[in-house]
Amino acid sequence: MRPMQYDSSKLVIKGRGEPGFSYPIVWEDSFSALSDEIRKVLGSFSGKLCIMTDSHVSELYLQPVTEALKSSYTLTKPFIFPAGEKHKQLSVLQEFYQHLLCSEMDRKDVIVALGGGVTGDMAGFAAATYRRGIRFIQIPTTLLAQVDSSIGGKTAVDLGSFKNMIGAFHQPLLVYMNPLVLQTLSGEQFSSGMGEVIKTALIGDEQLYTYLKMNAEAICRGEASALRHIVRACCAVKAAVVEEDPLDQGIRAVLNFGHTIGHAVEAESRFSLPHGHCVAIGMAAALRLCEKRGFLKPEERNEAAGLISRFGLPTAAEEWVSQEKLLSLCMSDKKVEEGKLRFILLNKIGSAFIEPNLEKDELIEAIRSISAG
Repeated sequence: MRPMQYDSSKLVIKGRGEPGFSYPIVWEDSFSALSDEIRKVLGSFSGKLCIMTDSHVSELYLQPVTEALKSSYTLTKPFIFPAGEKHKQLSVLQEFYQHLLCSEMDRKDVIVALGGGVTGDMAGFAAATYRRGIRFIQIPTTLLAQVDSSIGGKTAVDLGSFKNMIGAFHQPLLVYMNPLVLQTLSGEQFSSGMGEVIKTALIGDEQLYTYLKMNAEAICRGEASALRHIVRACCAVKAAVVEEDPLDQGIRAVLNFGHTIGHAVEAESRFSLPHGHCVAIGMAAALRLCEKRGFLKPEERNEAAGLISRFGLPTAAEEWVSQEKLLSLCMSDKKVEEGKLRFILLNKIGSAFIEPNLEKDELIEAIRSISAG
């Protein structure tokens, strides 16, 4: 897997085969160019835009985004829902459908997802299903959303404690990123996003892995140049994978490194733990398996685990997390097919592969390796 090349402000992602798609990922240090970028993909658009955002992001960025758009487009009343993964449910989505109906949104109109991964996933799923599909735009405002969830067209809501169990593929028209908004993230939100950054480096970009080791302090300080670098490098990796496998039928599964056990930890915590923290715990477990199988030397595993910790991420689950429940949740994961668990491992730093049938004993050992109790 080789990351895509990109210029200083844009990367264009194009799907291979069916379904065909092409859309830009744009990086700008403000929202001032947002209207022009939307015009490039919509052309002479005369419909409405409906912004979906959460209660936290709305206080920070709804006004500047609205100001950037209102002179060029007709904006409906925004839909604002309570922030947090626990609200990524069909009940909230039903309220959004009602909002779209009351706003008289039709198939020529556009949904704008303003926020993190929860907002992007729900807005995208609404766009995929409302009136059998309308267009949408991603404006990700968290590190996790900018480096991962806003790209690739995966949309979903949770079903109780089962993460992303109801979803659809629906590619956006545009992904517009303002990296400077990352400087307003809380420490917890920032470290959560770094979980996905480290994952991306481990599975597909050894140069990014080296950059993270050499520039950890600058990244943690939120230096703009460092943030731009890691966001764009991660987007290049994610875009290359999505272009090759847009419907997640093959190689795209490598993006789930750390996620099988990570999703189980997240569900067991009832979504009280940030997604990236749970992925970090899952990566720590997967790294143990990579070492045991001989793909990583002990010092390589230790270095990778140390890098995870360096960015304020956990490498072990809390004592209250049940090993038995984690095992049960992993075996209920959507990556289980015919009783066989697909699991992502590294054959070296910067290169991942799909293990189509992880032995149950190996999974138990991985879970034990990250269990505090």
